[in-house]
Amino acid sequence: MSKAIIEEVGHLAEQAKAASAALARTSGEERAAALAAMACALRRESAAIVAANGRDMDAGRAAGMDEALLDRLMLDGDRVEAMACALEELAELPDPLGRVLEQRRLPDGIELARVSVPLGVVGIIYEARPNVTADAAGICLRSGNACILRGGSQARHSNEAIASVLADAAADAGMPRGCICSIGTTDRAATDALMQLHGTVDVIIPRGGAGLIRHCVETSKVPVIETGTGNCHIYVHESADAAMAEAIVVNAKCRRFGVCNAAETLLVDVGFPADALARILRSLADRGVLLHCDAAALDAAAGAGLACAGPDAQAIAASEADWETEYLGPHLAVRTIEGGVDAAVAHINRYGTRHSEAIVAADEEAIGAFLRDVDAAAVYANASTAFTDGGQFGLGAEIGISTQKLHARGPFALDALTSYKYVLRGSGQVRS
Repeated sequence: MSKAIIEEVGHLAEQAKAASAALARTSGEERAAALAAMACALRRESAAIVAANGRDMDAGRAAGMDEALLDRLMLDGDRVEAMACALEELAELPDPLGRVLEQRRLPDGIELARVSVPLGVVGIIYEARPNVTADAAGICLRSGNACILRGGSQARHSNEAIASVLADAAADAGMPRGCICSIGTTDRAATDALMQLHGTVDVIIPRGGAGLIRHCVETSKVPVIETGTGNCHIYVHESADAAMAEAIVVNAKCRRFGVCNAAETLLVDVGFPADALARILRSLADRGVLLHCDAAALDAAAGAGLACAGPDAQAIAASEADWETEYLGPHLAVRTIEGGVDAAVAHINRYGTRHSEAIVAADEEAIGAFLRDVDAAAVYANASTAFTDGGQFGLGAEIGISTQKLHARGPFALDALTSYKYVLRGSGQVRS
């Protein structure tokens, strides 16, 4: 990478490092007020942000970006308003800093407390979702962390507009200049330069596809907290209510195709009624979903009157690769399960990405086994995986969903951006 890139990113990181020390000394009330000011600034500059996003949308269409990705990229007045509301919701949440997590007296009389503190400087690397710019900046500021934002080139103009508005509003509200930094260059070497700044940057959080996350894990000298890909499953047990199963499957798959909590595989017990499965497959196909089916599911699709061959096929034969694919689009793998809940759990634990998994069932024993044995950040009984979201969990805006087990798991929100330190008060004790 060029010396200029290294110097540019290094300068931003030094600014963020200096700002992080000052930011850690601010009160919760001061940071909440800054978030409110940032929300007002987004509303005030909404038209300019949407115009900048229009340039990205035009470039995306010209480059042949698919509709699911264009939906992730698109901003309009309502989505800018949603970003502003998310910042205001963050401001209303309790201050995550200075919380006493543990307190006790040691045998020698020293008073020990474990107190929440910021991580410091957080580098966030993300792809074509410009709303992440606002979410990440807000979460970091509320938790007392300076952030360095590295958005994808597909959302370059949107990200620059949002980051500039937020950084200026935060500074005008009394936050240290440099607490919200954005890497503007589209040179991919800037991402690698950021990941080499061990000692200046405290943690890297990648939010995007499997390739981005793998590259960060393999390349970074800075500790990485992974936000995972979402090969999520809905398992319809033979005891499931048919209408409930249809509603949950359709919502989990079709609410938004391009999000990480969307269902990508439907597992159906062989004992589930064939006519009920046919209705589910028909509902999905009517919404434009192409079904990648095993042999039994393909027979059910044909029985539902779906086209199973030719250029207008609504259902096709699945391959082994389909079981492990995060489509992020109008595709769904469908597999019939023999062996009940144990077989479904085995499939999910083999092919899933440990994000969000759901069972639809009336049988409480099956539900209990599923919730106990599936290895995922969020496991559901009789509800859609679409609920895996910081806002839905009452945590406020999120940076992503962590699928790893160290430090944080599930929606990556305020508390996940804090660490702790031990504070000890004595009265002259010395150790023998």
